[in-house]
Amino acid sequence: MEEIIRIENIRKFYSQGENQLEVLKGISLTVTEGEYLAVLGPSGSGKSTLMNIIGCMDIFQEGDYWLTGQHVNGLSDAQMTVLRNREIGFIFQKYHLIQKYTVLQNTMMPLLIRGMSRREAAEVSMERLKLLGMAERAEHKPNELSGGQQQRTAIARALVGSPRLLLADEPTGALDRSTGQEVLKLFQQLNEMGNTIVMITHDANVATSAKRIIKIIDGELFEGDRSDVLQA
Repeated sequence: MEEIIRIENIRKFYSQGENQLEVLKGISLTVTEGEYLAVLGPSGSGKSTLMNIIGCMDIFQEGDYWLTGQHVNGLSDAQMTVLRNREIGFIFQKYHLIQKYTVLQNTMMPLLIRGMSRREAAEVSMERLKLLGMAERAEHKPNELSGGQQQRTAIARALVGSPRLLLADEPTGALDRSTGQEVLKLFQQLNEMGNTIVMITHDANVATSAKRIIKIIDGELFEGDRSDVLQA
C-alpha cells in the first residue's frame, strides 16, 4: 500500500527563556493508505504537537516528513496551505463550523477555496451530506443542530474534497458517550470505505475503535501489542 505519512526522526523544540523544551524526541512513524490509526497520549505528551506537524500547521527543527509522497521540509507557508487543503480533511473537537453559514455552506467551503464553482461545490457537498445522513439539515445553521449533527457536518466538510487523509483531533471530546460512540462507528465505516484516518485522543476507550494504536509518552513514541500500548 502507498505511504500517506512518513515521518523520520522528528524533533521539535520550544524556547522557554534561555532554555529549550524538547516536545518531540525523535519520532518516526509510517501510515499507509487505508489505515485507521489512533495516537493516544495524556495532556502535555506531545500528541497535539505531532498532530499539528502531520497537519502541516507547525514546523519542526530536525527530521523529515513526507505527506502523500511530497517532502514537507522547507515548504513555504503558501505551499503548505495548498498541500494541506488538497490532501487533508480536518475534524476538530469543537467542530469549527461558521455559525452564520448553513450546513451546506459550511460543507462547501474547502471546494470554494479550491476555486470550484458554487453550483458544482453544492452538488458534491450534498452527496457527502447524504452519505452522513445530514441532507435534510442542509439549510440549518449550526446552532440548530445537536452536537452529533454538528460533528457529522464537520466530517462531511472534511470529506468533501476527497482528501487522502482524515485527521481527527479529539473528535468525540465535546459529545456525550452515546453520540461519541455513533461518531466512532461512523469513522469505522468510513475506514471500511477506504479512507485513511489518524485520530488524536487522550481516551483509551476511544483509541480502541482504531485498527492500530500508538502512544506518545513524554515526547516519545511507543508502539507494540495493543494491550501493551494501552497499559503503557
